[in-house]
Amino acid sequence: MSVLGKLASALGRNDEQPNVELAEALAAKPDAAAIAELTGALATGSTAVSNDAIKVLYELGERAPELVAPHAKAFLTLLGGKNNRNVWGALQAIETITSLQPEGVLAELPKIIAAADKGSVIAKDKAVAILAKLAAAGHGGKALPVLLERLEGAAPNQFPMYAEQALPVIDAAHKAAFVRLLEARLASIEASAKRTRVEKVLRRARA
Repeated sequence: MSVLGKLASALGRNDEQPNVELAEALAAKPDAAAIAELTGALATGSTAVSNDAIKVLYELGERAPELVAPHAKAFLTLLGGKNNRNVWGALQAIETITSLQPEGVLAELPKIIAAADKGSVIAKDKAVAILAKLAAAGHGGKALPVLLERLEGAAPNQFPMYAEQALPVIDAAHKAAFVRLLEARLASIEASAKRTRVEKVLRRARA
């Protein structure tokens, strides 16, 4: 059976469980041909098939990023499409391989940021996670200024999470700007739980 026959849509399922199970099976018993077939379906399959395929691939990337890293180009190609599910799914897949291929991801950063700006909240979340991983991989000089820009323009609901993700990778050169940004945004955060989270990040950043 073709691996595409194991996707949720092929099985007449409306849930994601078959796709997650397929990712788990591929992580446990890698099959390069099956992974290549799933990657090909991103461009050639129906909307339902491509949506299922990207789900399998990013779930696989979370479990065994080395298995999907060779297909980075296919994920980057999706970023210019109109299928929002595939755009944020591609960003999630890219996030899983950023630590393995930081230089390749960094080279495509403008495309990643453009896709996030046009995409959903999830797409924006993934862009921030990618930037944090780039910084952690030694590319803070280029990634952190962009990350701080994303923080500055982040919606109040997203800001605490983004600040928490940024904190571990902020270097000495960007620490003062990070602290100023946290201080400036804190006043506009009304929800007490979110304020508490930002205050905790601020205390740690000042230390």
